[in-house]
Amino acid sequence: MSEYRTLTYEVDDRIARITFNRPEHGNAITADTPLDLAHAVERADVDPAVHVILLSGRGKGFCGGYDLSIFAERSSEDGSADPRTGTVLDPTTQLENHDPGRTWDPMVDYQMMSRFNRGFASLLHANKPTVAKLHGFAVAGGTDIALHCDQIICADDTKIGYPPTRVWGVPATGLWAHRLGDQRAKRLLLTGDCLTGKQAEEWGLAIESCPADELDARTEALVARIAAMPLNQLIMVKLALNSALLAQGVATSGMVSTVFDGISRHTPEGYGFAQRAMEAGFREAVRERDEPFGDHKQNRPS
Repeated sequence: MSEYRTLTYEVDDRIARITFNRPEHGNAITADTPLDLAHAVERADVDPAVHVILLSGRGKGFCGGYDLSIFAERSSEDGSADPRTGTVLDPTTQLENHDPGRTWDPMVDYQMMSRFNRGFASLLHANKPTVAKLHGFAVAGGTDIALHCDQIICADDTKIGYPPTRVWGVPATGLWAHRLGDQRAKRLLLTGDCLTGKQAEEWGLAIESCPADELDARTEALVARIAAMPLNQLIMVKLALNSALLAQGVATSGMVSTVFDGISRHTPEGYGFAQRAMEAGFREAVRERDEPFGDHKQNRPS
């Protein structure tokens, strides 16, 4: 078995299980995450023993978004030279491009973020069905991943949303309107509010929600039913249904949203948020961002 830096991979009973494995960091996204994910998805997609791909996270939640410590990385974990040095994936390159005292090159930003999206989109473009099991939290960049899956099942108390729309972020994958419809997507993204898992089911974002202690059993029941289908039928049905989704312009939405995500980090408010995070720490900057909305550590609409 291949070993991954950010996740684990195993197969049993026609199910490929991809599990984010950085629980001590809330499974936060690093530069390795999209590469690991795309490789694992392709591995499952070409394996004739696999009928369905299940994505989940270890620890307290599914994924808490991007790990900002990646911008402090300078070499690979074993101390060898990082092959990303000097490229758009080099944290130093991105730090310099985010310096308010320099001219921002939006395409350097876009080249980096579009590669994250490309890795996450492997879940949507895989021939085989993909299911995301959400618990605890799936916020910010974590939703960029989850929304690419064909089915979402979650615990009732899961926190799901994109609070960075309040400052310093636009969902780069552009999937919210496609998954929720125009008005409900705007209800979330024009406020930065979050849904509970139960609300996600009611709004049609999740196919099913249940008490947290039932999530494992309910998920296994769902993927077992999918896995019982003939593989060729699963592929044909997914391709047929994806054709409608792609015709809506998912690729264009992602491209435009990725550009605006970069712009959002280079507005006066975006620079101010970044500066405050450097001075007081990221958690304090987030607290100050959310405090006027009265929902720090909650972010849920009524």
